[in-house]
Amino acid sequence: MNPSGFSRARAGTYRFLRFGAVLAVLAQLGIRFVFPTPAPLPDLILFNGAVFLAAGAAYFSPLFNDRWAASGISGALAIWALGSTISTAQSFYSSSFHVWRGFSDISYSLFYPLALMGILRTLSSRKKIRATELLDMAIISLGATSVLASILLKPAMIRLDGSAAAVFLAILYPIGDIILLVIVLLAIWMHKPSLRTYLLLLGVTLFAATDLYFIWKSATTGYSFASLVDDGWVVGLILISESLWHPGGERELNTRVIPIATLVSLLISSGLLALAVLRPSELPTFILIPAFATLSLSFIRMSVALREAREIKDERALARTDELTGLPNRRRFITALDELKNTSAILLLLDLDGFKKVNDTLGHDAGDELLRQISLRFSRQIPKGDLLARLGGDEFGAIIYGDTRHGIEVANSLRASLAYPAEIGNHSVTVGVSIGAIPNDNKPELMRRADEAMYEAKRSGSGVNLFEL
Repeated sequence: MNPSGFSRARAGTYRFLRFGAVLAVLAQLGIRFVFPTPAPLPDLILFNGAVFLAAGAAYFSPLFNDRWAASGISGALAIWALGSTISTAQSFYSSSFHVWRGFSDISYSLFYPLALMGILRTLSSRKKIRATELLDMAIISLGATSVLASILLKPAMIRLDGSAAAVFLAILYPIGDIILLVIVLLAIWMHKPSLRTYLLLLGVTLFAATDLYFIWKSATTGYSFASLVDDGWVVGLILISESLWHPGGERELNTRVIPIATLVSLLISSGLLALAVLRPSELPTFILIPAFATLSLSFIRMSVALREAREIKDERALARTDELTGLPNRRRFITALDELKNTSAILLLLDLDGFKKVNDTLGHDAGDELLRQISLRFSRQIPKGDLLARLGGDEFGAIIYGDTRHGIEVANSLRASLAYPAEIGNHSVTVGVSIGAIPNDNKPELMRRADEAMYEAKRSGSGVNLFEL
């Protein structure tokens, strides 16, 4: 198949996934309207097949998406469809699928962390996900689950039948819906409105409303299996998948909202654990499990964040350090030069005399060793607080703070530090240095004029030449 034919086939597959999900829902609704009695074809195959197709459409969404966003939402939809398939199959074939009851609850529960990650990545402009970001998502999810469950458990137990653990599991899903809905509402508030954010808002709202309706019916008149309202779940998930096919003016939601939400989750979870110590009978033990997990993940996040900060610091230091000598490099030197402004200082440019001959006769390894020894000698002559840098090759630069007289004294000390030979292997090597000096006058081309002074010192053999302003 030629490339254009392959592209057409791929585009056809994408259209099938996107529109196939919609057609499956329409077909399911049509069959249910004509034949109201629940049946495997509309309520097991078409109902759940629509969500599986939407999961595929999310995964193969356009490349302007972050792959973590596409994978998160696709995984969330697929795992929800799996749980729904198992749950629906139990209704039709209870004798064969009763052992799978726990797997449907696990699948429904895994939907929320995957959806949270996908939605946050969908609303973020950063393309690289960090370990701290994944931990933040887990901390927020667990922290919010702890506090909402502790608030809603007692009212729910009045309405719902079953043990405290069973009621906790029942209210866990609307808690997750509330978290997702709050995140999307924050995105609408903080982002430029777009079709993507509106589709996300509509999809999450519809999904959450269906969940809440399910809880309410279960607690009052009783839930009726395979009702038309159930399609709110499917349509909501299809809208979430469709949002990935539309660009949305993403910004950095995470850097502004997530750290605050993480801190609040940590504080609330710590408070719940403290309450459990002071009043042990107030809360069931299983509610404290997510609170304890939140606290544990917070400590892990702290260690990961410290490690990342050290790595960033090291990377920045390496980016501004000469690898051979350990001195600041040209980038660091130019930055310091730009920051001088009206500061009283003198700029020194140093170029070694005779270095090329050593490099050519003894080899580059010997030349590198000579540069290291010279760098050490120069460093000992530079006053504390001043800057010495290797600019490249055998050229160095120095910024000496103070008046011109002080700068010239330092320049002469630098030149005198090369008066005695350096021992390179079995060879004694002597090199000199030519130094151009210019006082800072807060004018452009300071480096060029210092360079002219340095070459004049080299031509005249004077060693140190001060550029006359």
